[in-house]
Amino acid sequence: MSKTFSGKELIKALKRKGYIVDHQRGSHIFLHNDEKNLSVLVPNHKEIKKGTLHNILKTVNLTVDEIKENI
Repeated sequence: MSKTFSGKELIKALKRKGYIVDHQRGSHIFLHNDEKNLSVLVPNHKEIKKGTLHNILKTVNLTVDEIKENI
């Protein structure tokens, strides 16, 4: 994973993949996809840490390249 993403960029890409913002608690935004019945928590930070990004992408079954395409 060579590129880092901000929370805003990641949320934008997930919205394009069918996720909707469910609610927000502090700087963490909860997104949900009704078709896949998946929920994911995205920290709205300037830079998402590598491990956190890996876990989010694993949960939503996407790759870094797919995120780059949807930003």
